[in-house]
Amino acid sequence: MTSNSETTTPPSGPAADASTARTPLGMWNSKPRQPVAGGAAAKQTARLARGLVLPGLIFTILLTQIPFVVTIIFSFLQWNQLRPDEIRFTGWDNYAVVFTGPDFLRSLLATVTITGSAVLLSLLLGLFLAVLLDRKFRGRGLARTLAITPFLVMPAAAALVWKWLMLDSNVGMVNWSLGLFGIDPVQWNTNYPWVTIVMVLVWQYTPFMMLILMAGLQSQGGDVLEAAAVDGAGPVRVFWSLTLPHLRPYAEIATLLGSIMLLQVFDPIAIMTKGTGGTKTLSYLLYERAFIGLDIGQAAAFGVVAVIVTIGFAMITLRSVFSIFVEGKVR
Repeated sequence: MTSNSETTTPPSGPAADASTARTPLGMWNSKPRQPVAGGAAAKQTARLARGLVLPGLIFTILLTQIPFVVTIIFSFLQWNQLRPDEIRFTGWDNYAVVFTGPDFLRSLLATVTITGSAVLLSLLLGLFLAVLLDRKFRGRGLARTLAITPFLVMPAAAALVWKWLMLDSNVGMVNWSLGLFGIDPVQWNTNYPWVTIVMVLVWQYTPFMMLILMAGLQSQGGDVLEAAAVDGAGPVRVFWSLTLPHLRPYAEIATLLGSIMLLQVFDPIAIMTKGTGGTKTLSYLLYERAFIGLDIGQAAAFGVVAVIVTIGFAMITLRSVFSIFVEGKVR
């Protein structure tokens, strides 16, 4: 006696392949889907991206590295514009002048002190303005626009404005303001050249620090501040315990990037002080040897050393900047 319900078994043999190919998904042992060839597409996309970037990369290398290589070659030559026919190879003599003479260490010290002072003061004033302009008040947009204006002024134009309009002993606004309190006019560029350079740099780079710190303030969660206020914390306690720790990565980025930019300062020194009074930085020393002393070989040697110092500082600072964003190091 046969049963009406028969057990169905999957077909076998050559017919099984055809039947399996026609069976719905999930029945028996259907063939798996073939993987999409994503590796070839990814490689093609990467090659396309490299091809698009390559012309710009080649242009950048040619624009920056060829002059640097030529400068290195010049640094091994005795070449003075006063004696243009007496060009000869001198080896390391120009570098010996760089490291044994007093000018390099003095210029390095001036570069470090001017850069450090300007960055510190700009950071403090930028923090004050960022906290002030982060509050809501009528005309805040106009106030922010006016606050960032000094950073948009060209360095040479800023130096001229400060030299004649602000610090001139006869018609300068600073001495005019001091005269209202019975203070005699001050020869700022002559008697206090280091102070004048720092003043100009602080005025110009405070908006840069302010923008970075203001971005940090606006990224701070409002719920945290509200919770602190509910717990009874005052504005000063909230600022020291919550806002400052939150702004620490932004302050580090502003300090490091500002230092890299200020290491190359030249325009205010050339226009206002001519390198006197401890303001002869590495960039101005290079200019002095090349265009005043007309010694191309020594100027090239100073330039190579200055570039190496700047690259070393930039590598350290960029590594510090990148470490801020590494997981576990964001404070």
